[in-house]
Amino acid sequence: MKTTLLEIVQSILSDMDSEEVNSISDTTEARQVASVVEDTYYNLIAARNIPEHNSLLKLTSLSNTAKPTHFQYPSNVKSIQSVEYNVGTSGNPSYKEIFFVEPFEFIKRMDQDGLNVTSVSGGVDIYVSTDRHPTYYTSFDDNYIVMDSYDNSVEATLSEFKTRAYGQQLPVFQIVDSFEPDLDNVMLPLLLAESKSVCFSLFKGGPDPKVEQASRRLKSYLQNDQYKTRKANTRNSYGRT
Repeated sequence: MKTTLLEIVQSILSDMDSEEVNSISDTTEARQVASVVEDTYYNLIAARNIPEHNSLLKLTSLSNTAKPTHFQYPSNVKSIQSVEYNVGTSGNPSYKEIFFVEPFEFIKRMDQDGLNVTSVSGGVDIYVSTDRHPTYYTSFDDNYIVMDSYDNSVEATLSEFKTRAYGQQLPVFQIVDSFEPDLDNVMLPLLLAESKSVCFSLFKGGPDPKVEQASRRLKSYLQNDQYKTRKANTRNSYGRT
């Protein structure tokens, strides 16, 4: 069951024995509480891998013949787990996984290729192949992705609509009454408890022991129970097979 920002603010104000509101904009204190909830929300999602923020997405192509294999990370992307490229056609798609390599490994491989390569502008020469579909990629600055090749007999640049990536995006928080934080029912109580703890500390001169206790319990529970689908335990094999 989703909870609106107004309902979260009203709950916190009630626990602090503050003035009741019908809208976040009614009082300065309500707006301050909403701001605390926003900060707490971003702190929670920045420090955790939130399953419901994972999604399929497209990479953003530069569509620039001077940088034919360049893509930009989509806005608000926290991380990319996998990248695929359609080496087939729109009518008969065939997605192929494009593997990540470290920047210097990327340069080393391209320098060794030697044939059918073009220099990509950008201050320093980066060579990419022009006669085959991409097989691996890197990122030099965590803003742009550079793939190793493209087939210039098929396309002038690698295409955005042919990409298929899987990653985690950071949702945008809105301070409006009807906004529903993008968290599931397991995470929402922690957001409420953490926000209450901060509000008591900032506006009431100290933390509330019961609120602090609830927050600690929820943190402990969520360490191993964020996913709706049970994940297998990952254990170190210590060299054993």
